[in-house]
Amino acid sequence: MVATMIDGISEALRIGVGFLWTAAWAIIMGLTITSLVQVYVSKERMAQVLGDGDLSGLTKATAFGAASSGCSFGAVAIGKGLFKKGAHAVNFLAFMFASTNLIVELGLMILILLGWEFLVAELLGGLILIAVMAVIVHLTLPENLFDEVRETLNERDHEAGVTEDPTCGMEGKDEYTLTTDGGETLKFCSEGCMETYRQEMSSRGGWRDELLSWGGWYKVGNQYRKEWSMIWKDVIAGFLISGFVIVFVPQWVWNTLFIQGDGLLVTAENAIMGVAIAVISFVGSMGNVPFAVALWGGGISFAGVIAFVYADLITIPVLNVYRKYYGWKVMLYILGVFFVTMAFTGFLMELLFDALGIVPDLAGGETATEQTYFELNYTFYLNLIAFALSGFLLYVYRRGLGAPGQYRDPVCGMRTDDSEPAATHDGETYYFCSQTCKETFVEDPDEYATGHPMVMEGHDH
Repeated sequence: MVATMIDGISEALRIGVGFLWTAAWAIIMGLTITSLVQVYVSKERMAQVLGDGDLSGLTKATAFGAASSGCSFGAVAIGKGLFKKGAHAVNFLAFMFASTNLIVELGLMILILLGWEFLVAELLGGLILIAVMAVIVHLTLPENLFDEVRETLNERDHEAGVTEDPTCGMEGKDEYTLTTDGGETLKFCSEGCMETYRQEMSSRGGWRDELLSWGGWYKVGNQYRKEWSMIWKDVIAGFLISGFVIVFVPQWVWNTLFIQGDGLLVTAENAIMGVAIAVISFVGSMGNVPFAVALWGGGISFAGVIAFVYADLITIPVLNVYRKYYGWKVMLYILGVFFVTMAFTGFLMELLFDALGIVPDLAGGETATEQTYFELNYTFYLNLIAFALSGFLLYVYRRGLGAPGQYRDPVCGMRTDDSEPAATHDGETYYFCSQTCKETFVEDPDEYATGHPMVMEGHDH
């Protein structure tokens, strides 16, 4: 008995770690692309343009969400900031849907672990989710309730001294505080966001120029580290849980929860049950993708699996955050709208894919226990490249290459310090964030020389 249990645990770990190894390069590449978008795609005045609940506002909310990826909790926190500042309810909810369903890293992970059919269902379904949710909210929205909650939320945060991080919109903390040149005190949710703000304030160059400097890559490395800090627990938990579910959950459990057979009622029940399982799974963000692999391997229908993937915004821990932010009534309203939207969209996706004849079929494919995960194949080489890229970004961040310092680069405006490249002109020493900026200065010093090295004194930013 003990030996059987040990064998089962070993197999569960082999599958879970094997899934993680298979998807590692996709996660890293996706987070790198996300970091580049987060750093170089401006999200200024986001709340102002999301104030109207019309099609234009909904479209902008979707675009902003897709460019502002993060974990479920991060999406909820940013959504709260947008709501407080006046974003229409349908738009901040659409923002959360997009930032958890239409993101690069999630798409790559679904493609690797579940296949292209699920990727298409995720992307197309993500847009349908937002459209269905918008219709339901416009038909059922208790306007007075949301207005009262917004007012109460602002008053409560004001009385508690809560300030939003100007970088990401999440709640600022006292330990991450700086004072601007104009005397304004800002609070940030983390050291990473504070560093991002410093970089944004110190840089005036375009994105092409910045990517040719250490300062630009420092910003990307900083954002990359922030992205990982938000999702790593969910990712690891999701992969490990999936291995144990595959090994230890008997088939009769899935057959009991999910009705087998054909027909609209079967598809609808599977979609509803997929969302219900997601609510109690406690696994959000990208961690629910490997869990979905376990469901798919258990014979759950396409509708049930894709509905499960959609439902990371209504897990019990996330619902508790809604309750803390908005109260019980709004939390239950969001739960109801999201549950119906996710189950209906999963149901619709299976009907559509069945009509097109592209519902995937596991018959004849290798099961998770039959697969060999660690081989000298394309996954191995892609992971080597991805790990090297990850190491480079973390090295740039940890070494502080191009990080804000006490001097301002006269060429690009990046803050730097006296350990960086330097040049002398008319008896004054100037410091640069990169060799490229130094060479630009040397070619035409009169264009950039200010007569002094622009020492930034009085503040630590």
